[in-house]
Formats: sequence, structure tokens, C-alpha cells
Amino acid sequence: MHTDPIADLLTRIRNAQKANKLELSIPYSRIKEQILIVMKQYGFIEEYKVEGELPKEKVLAIQLKEERAGTTYKRISTPGQRLYTGASSLKRIQSGLGIQIISTSKGLMTNIEAKKQNLGGELICEIY
Repeated sequence: MHTDPIADLLTRIRNAQKANKLELSIPYSRIKEQILIVMKQYGFIEEYKVEGELPKEKVLAIQLKEERAGTTYKRISTPGQRLYTGASSLKRIQSGLGIQIISTSKGLMTNIEAKKQNLGGELICEIY
């Protein structure tokens, strides 16, 4: 059992890219699926799909982009230390080339969307 499924997701993606793999499968969870939706929207992954029908058998099959091999995935808020921020404290990542994924009261979104909607929340991770 993993104590931090989000860190596990980011580590598996990072390891697959370093091993030059373009596909990987990870155990399913709703938070992981929401993170993958944001990553796909901003072009960090090619595609993902949910496979399996029973809850214990569900997996997320992820197709990675070949040109994104040097991407950095950094977990910010951990189960032992939750980090929150207000809308006024949100900053640009790597001069606008990267994103922060934030858990807000209106769901997961990037720092760009949260700033537009004037929302703060828990900083999940940075991707650049």
C-alpha cells in the first residue's frame, strides 16, 4: 500500500520517461485521473484511458509524449506537510512554461486557472 499515491504517479511517469518508455499502467484513483486530465490539457502526456471494470481491477493506461523526456515533476504538498496558498500568492512557473496543479473548492486546476478565478487551495505538484 502506498501512503502517497500522487507521488507514486509522478515517480512512475518520471521513471518511464527516463527508461524511454512511451506507455505505462498505474492503479486507478479519481485524484490520479483528475491530475492526468490537467496534464493532457497542457500537453504533458499524449493520452490516458481507464481500463478494467471492477474497482480493484481498474488501471490507468498512460501514453507519454516522446518530446517531453526532460520534464520535471515535483510533489509540493505531502501527506505529512500540507501546503496551501491563496490566489494572490500564486506565481508563474518557469516563466510561464510550467504549471502548478492546485486542489481548490471547485476541483483540480492549474495556477493559471486558479488565478483567473481568484481561488486558492492546496498545492499538489509542479510540472515544468
